[in-house]
Amino acid sequence: VSGPVPEIPENLYHLIKKVVSIRNHLERNKKDKDSKFRLILVDSRIHRLARYYSKTKKLPPVW
Repeated sequence: VSGPVPEIPENLYHLIKKVVSIRNHLERNKKDKDSKFRLILVDSRIHRLARYYSKTKKLPPVW
């Protein structure tokens, strides 16, 4: 990674890690419908938090 990495809030960081782990799980278990549903919920939560942090200037607007 070149250049400074933007500092992101801790809860947003952990939600992103959770999405990555759910996606990895879904690659191995394609029929797991519950995990697919949870992935959608966590993804929505990330977008909500990102919108909030962009408004409060804790994230850059083009994040």
